[in-house]
Amino acid sequence: MTTVAVLGTGIMGLPMARNLIGAGFDVRAWNRTAEKARPLAEQGAHVCESPADAVRDADFVVTMLADGPTVHEVVSSVVDALPDDAVWVQTSTVGLEWTGKLAELADKAGVSFVDAPVLGTKQPAEQGKLVVLGSGADELQEKCRPVFDAIGARTIWVGPAGAGSKLKLVSNAWVLALTNGTAESIGLAETLGLDPKLFLEAISGGSLDVPYAHLKGGAMIEGEYPLSFPTKHAAKDAQLVLDAAKGTIDLGAVQAALTHLKAAASAGHGDEDMATIYYGLR
Repeated sequence: MTTVAVLGTGIMGLPMARNLIGAGFDVRAWNRTAEKARPLAEQGAHVCESPADAVRDADFVVTMLADGPTVHEVVSSVVDALPDDAVWVQTSTVGLEWTGKLAELADKAGVSFVDAPVLGTKQPAEQGKLVVLGSGADELQEKCRPVFDAIGARTIWVGPAGAGSKLKLVSNAWVLALTNGTAESIGLAETLGLDPKLFLEAISGGSLDVPYAHLKGGAMIEGEYPLSFPTKHAAKDAQLVLDAAKGTIDLGAVQAALTHLKAAASAGHGDEDMATIYYGLR
């Protein structure tokens, strides 16, 4: 049986691990807050006390952690325990600088590295419908396919390691702009004395319609924010997008999203869903 170590079982990592179990993998799970990993034991996973215990004798190591420094810290602590033929599948969104540092860490340790961030949030992760943006050595594409198929509905192999993270940032720029634009339209409707539901009705079914706008817009209108992706992490991702652009292109929509996300987080909504960006523009 193929063994997969999952390091990080939060909002995304937990359902990914469950889907790996469902696909027949032997899953070893570790999370810094151990309580978040324990539910996996009921489904047959081995919940480990340390990341070193999780990766020992693993065929694949999947990291889904908060940011680049955290991934680097955790993997650095276990790199000596990794089997020579293990493949490290890095699915966290960490940006270009940290992807390079992680690839360098893997290279020095002689570990195969696949940069494979995912598109999607909590519900697609639970449903196994993430889009995997894989990148790395060509010979690793087929080797990783069973893992990708377990966590996602579709895989795009982008190219050499790092290309996956580039495409993730490009996609995140659009998601951030869309979320912020939805919040601004709803806020403007209310300012003009309109029922903001009319905005969603107006775009419904036409060429301007986007299901995501209804999902986030509905949450903003109702003032209820079921957690799919935290505001603080969305702000982190927005900064990664701007860092990647390096001022060579005016990403005004992303900058506006970051400003509003930071304001929402400062108002106490950092751990709530990113749709609370709506509070940041009020």
